[in-house]
Amino acid sequence: MAVEMQKIISLCKRRGFIYQDSEIYGGLGSVWDYGPLGVELKNNVKKIWWRSVVYERDDMEGLDSAILMHPDIWKASGHVTSFKDLLVDCKECQKRFKQEEIKESKCPECGGRLSKPKYFNLMFKTYIGSVEDKKSQIYLRPETAQGIFVDFAQVVTSMRRKLPFGIAQIGKAFRNEITTGNFTFRCREFEMMEIEYFVRPETAEKWHKSWIKERLAWYKKFGIKSKNLRVREHIGKELAHYAKACFDIEYQFPFGWGELEGLANRTDYDLSRHSEVSGKDLSFFDEESKEKIIPYVIEPSAGVDRSFLAFLIDAYREEKVRGEKRVVLGLHKDLAPIKAAVFPLLRNRPQIVKLAKKIARELRGPYKVVYDDTASIGRLYRRQDEVGTLYCVTVDVNSLNDKKVTVRDRDSMLQDRVAISRLKKYLDKKLKYEMR
Repeated sequence: MAVEMQKIISLCKRRGFIYQDSEIYGGLGSVWDYGPLGVELKNNVKKIWWRSVVYERDDMEGLDSAILMHPDIWKASGHVTSFKDLLVDCKECQKRFKQEEIKESKCPECGGRLSKPKYFNLMFKTYIGSVEDKKSQIYLRPETAQGIFVDFAQVVTSMRRKLPFGIAQIGKAFRNEITTGNFTFRCREFEMMEIEYFVRPETAEKWHKSWIKERLAWYKKFGIKSKNLRVREHIGKELAHYAKACFDIEYQFPFGWGELEGLANRTDYDLSRHSEVSGKDLSFFDEESKEKIIPYVIEPSAGVDRSFLAFLIDAYREEKVRGEKRVVLGLHKDLAPIKAAVFPLLRNRPQIVKLAKKIARELRGPYKVVYDDTASIGRLYRRQDEVGTLYCVTVDVNSLNDKKVTVRDRDSMLQDRVAISRLKKYLDKKLKYEMR
């Protein structure tokens, strides 16, 4: 049964995954803060992506380029002239809409008169230095890819790479979107996980197909159900100005199919344009063929926020346990924000509380462990199930004598009695199966 989006939004706020940005001031539209559990899940999404595409491959380097970049970069990339929407303004309520969304020649909100359509660039502008004029105007980057392209030659020189190889980057991007919504699906400030994979032109199509297959498998490996994923090709005017071909990996959100990741064949467009505008040679000398070429680029570009949301939705389930509703986030082990929670069965027994706190303290380090004694054991279990905690450790009266605790598995709800002396090894073994 499909989960309702409102349940996910409520869970996110109530349990500390995602908050409305600047909420005490009325909020800032389509900008979101990640709470205590949200930042853990978000970091885990980035961690497993980096491990998969950088550490587990021998043909990838990492990069962290700056958000602020020379304004000519965006002229070379085509963003200054092509990265824009055709918009209309309502003369009555002052709201702005995309021209393509207008079904009649009046405002969809108040029925007022509309202005003539005008193009508006989606990049945020700011100024660098002490004087705010045309010469000091720069942009907040709308994508992270251009930082990779302008650093391409330096990476080749310093890391002595041969084709094919890739450069991976995780970073913030900003788009002054007019149409936002569907929670964190479309935001003005977001985070991207991007790869630019450089290949010989004649091998580009082969590598494009290979990356589509690999990235689709990645989502399935970490918990997304196959039935909720599909690959869709861009056709006609949908194809970006820099792309020869592009496919989206889409997820079936409660509000419909939406893009998780775009995989484009960008040809040699970006390196050629930056060579032309900067005057710097960004060609690659192939030692084997003894020729200089401009590599083609295959770009898998994924949204951190959208991946976060998809993993969360796909993990959500409700079930009946002994006549009561149990809400569970069945997140993959590597994604779960909290790996273990420690409880005292009786919080009015100082010796049990002291031992439980000691156990929680000794387990901390390689992964997040919490201590909680603020409710009955049944409610504590349900609370941890709802946020995806993998294992609950209960310290009871017998623990004081037999030096053992009860460990409960989130998914099976089966319990093991484990010696305190080997508890850490027990959990490490369970968790490192996928964590390495």
